[in-house]
Amino acid sequence: MSLTVLQPGPMVTVQDAGRFGLRDSGVSAAGPMDAPAHRLANALVGNPTGAAALEFAGMGGRFRVETGCRVALTGVTAPLEIDGQACAANAAHRADAGAEIRIGAASDGVWGYLALSGGIETAPLMGARATHLRAGLGRALEAGDSLPLGATDPQAPCLALGGPLPDESGPIRVVLGPQDDRFSDEIRARLSDAEFTVSSKRDRMAMVLDDVTLPAEHGHDIVSDGTVPGSIQVPASGQPIVLMAESQTTGGYAKIATVIGPDLPRLAQMATGTQFRFAVLTRDEAEEALIAARSAEAERLAALRPQAATRLTSEFLLSCDLVGGVWPGDEVVP
Repeated sequence: MSLTVLQPGPMVTVQDAGRFGLRDSGVSAAGPMDAPAHRLANALVGNPTGAAALEFAGMGGRFRVETGCRVALTGVTAPLEIDGQACAANAAHRADAGAEIRIGAASDGVWGYLALSGGIETAPLMGARATHLRAGLGRALEAGDSLPLGATDPQAPCLALGGPLPDESGPIRVVLGPQDDRFSDEIRARLSDAEFTVSSKRDRMAMVLDDVTLPAEHGHDIVSDGTVPGSIQVPASGQPIVLMAESQTTGGYAKIATVIGPDLPRLAQMATGTQFRFAVLTRDEAEEALIAARSAEAERLAALRPQAATRLTSEFLLSCDLVGGVWPGDEVVP
């Protein structure tokens, strides 16, 4: 059971939930840029939400499944075809053995996810299957690569969302610190008053922001300390840098604020050139936002429902009540 890469799009990598517990050794978690979209893709095909799936940037490419399975595309709106048949995103679809999967260019979002039932079962590296390009753990996929897939139940249903995904908008929320005291009151106010632009200088490690500078009156260099995804570092140029999934574990630039966990995927999905604002929360408000986001996601995954079968397979027919009842022969009216 395997998936063959025929023609990969940009930055196609294998990503599971991430590689945790190694930051003290200088290895950050990596994992998906949009973790909720990654979890949704896995849930739609019946996998554990942390199973390994494919992540791509902007365009997926072409793949062939060597065994029948269920597939789902999430994270972006992009043309999805299975053996030439158009299929919707955010829903699972059946792919027969030998089927070709095509994923075109995204019309919204940046990071897309293709999950396959059974999950991708490449050999774990340091306890995870997540590709960490900066650390040299795995690599971007190339044409001809073959990825092993886990076992799948051919009779399991294809799942779909029970309702539309939330329309998330508004400012990107942050908590000040840990070095916001190195910036003047005026610059801290600029953080939430100004409009920033997503620059083309971006990858899985970090995103540089344009149009606004945040000079530190007490100097930008600090004794190197811990960083996390979402840290907003400000180097001597004053141009803010938001750290992402493959962020380094320590850094020597002052960090004016940190993007809260629920909003970091939304920032990652913003197209180059997108303008946005930050909004400052207290730590208590940030914790409440995280709890609310986790609760909403749990409800969304619990509400996934089987789709009506598009093909009358033997497995589907055997799962249906095609009789509806049994009556004694002498009660049947000729």
